[in-house]
Amino acid sequence: MALNGDTEQIDLYEILGVERGASKTEIKKAYHKAALSSHPDKVAEEDRATAETRFKSVGQAYDILYNDEKRELYDTHGMSAFDPRGGGMGGSGVDLDDILRQMFEMGGGGMPPSSGGRPGPRKSRKGRDEEQNYQVTLEELYKGKTAKFASTKNVICSHCKGMGGKENAKPKPCSSCQGKGSTVGLRSVGRGLVAQEEVLCNACQGSGSVYKEKERCKKCKGARVTQAKKVLEIYIPPGSKYVKSPSRTQLSLMLNREGDRIVLEGEADQVPDQQPGDIVFNLVEVGHETFRRAGADLSAQMDITLAEALCGFSRIVVKHLDGRGICLDHSQLNGRVLKPGQAIKVAGEGMPYKKSDLKGDLYLVVQVKFPEDGWLQDDVMATKLRGLLPKPETPILADTVDEVKYDETASLKDFGAGDDSQEGAWVDDDDEEGSQPQCAQQ
Repeated sequence: MALNGDTEQIDLYEILGVERGASKTEIKKAYHKAALSSHPDKVAEEDRATAETRFKSVGQAYDILYNDEKRELYDTHGMSAFDPRGGGMGGSGVDLDDILRQMFEMGGGGMPPSSGGRPGPRKSRKGRDEEQNYQVTLEELYKGKTAKFASTKNVICSHCKGMGGKENAKPKPCSSCQGKGSTVGLRSVGRGLVAQEEVLCNACQGSGSVYKEKERCKKCKGARVTQAKKVLEIYIPPGSKYVKSPSRTQLSLMLNREGDRIVLEGEADQVPDQQPGDIVFNLVEVGHETFRRAGADLSAQMDITLAEALCGFSRIVVKHLDGRGICLDHSQLNGRVLKPGQAIKVAGEGMPYKKSDLKGDLYLVVQVKFPEDGWLQDDVMATKLRGLLPKPETPILADTVDEVKYDETASLKDFGAGDDSQEGAWVDDDDEEGSQPQCAQQ
């Protein structure tokens, strides 16, 4: 997807086959599908050159549309925003140098700042998002939940309108960052390894300028922001998914695959000259003692007695997440027997699908409780019971039979745990007769 005089004719949404209002999830799915179908290894030799061009176009379209900042540039200016030639914007009145500078700030590979560039700090178009985990129970994910909480955040100072100084006061360039608004620091990237990174200047808080103490705003003391409390509300719809691992290093990968995020747009800390970031809640499920979830399906253990396994039953077997009792009528017909580990599916009793009246399925795994030792001590009753139960299979025949002793309290935890250091050891007959140890000759 080379950039040329026809850049305005390139439609990235058409390349991926999505609508202009498609979500990031839809864009990612479309990219995977398009990349797989256009992969050069999947086509004939004579079509490989065309496939390679198509494959590169799909990758570049995804790279722009999946990035919020790049996508906004594309939606506003088209592919001209990514044309490295200065005349690419024509007479639109848009400063290409500003666009490329924004791309560099978001990691898009634009022009880095130089000593001959424009003075003043480089400002992001949007403030940093605030991410945090929010624990929810499986019951709350099943029924949905609305929660309110108080939030304390930075807001633009209402007295100085975010300037930091008194009216008509003139700031001076920050001496710590030389007016850039940022400094270069070191960050650990591994054992014994460090990398340079640009960090916000603590002295001027990224503004690139400071006021004398007597010229600072009385309300914010030159900080340009003050703290304010606000009551926020989040809604977790029924059927929401959760993140199984709250590791922050894996959240960006996991959320696109299986976890839902609750986003409060523009509710993060306010920063002068920036659009406020979002508060993002990553749903983390608290473990449940009865149910286990997989997608929209639920599973639970169903405990029954030996008599119920053989003769049937009709009763409530589990209490659902909304408090309802799930009743099964398992009548004994034609000798049907429930076996340990057997699964019973109850359709439509799983987790709800988001924005739908449909639900997944509930799988009940049979666990048979056998009687305790000593429950039957009457020989006559034991004989009658033996007569009702199926007869044993044909006995095993052998020429030699050893009647052995056994331990019925053993555990498989001990299986393979024996000490094999003496395996194959030879015991000399002389040793058994009590021969004395001999000293070595010097």
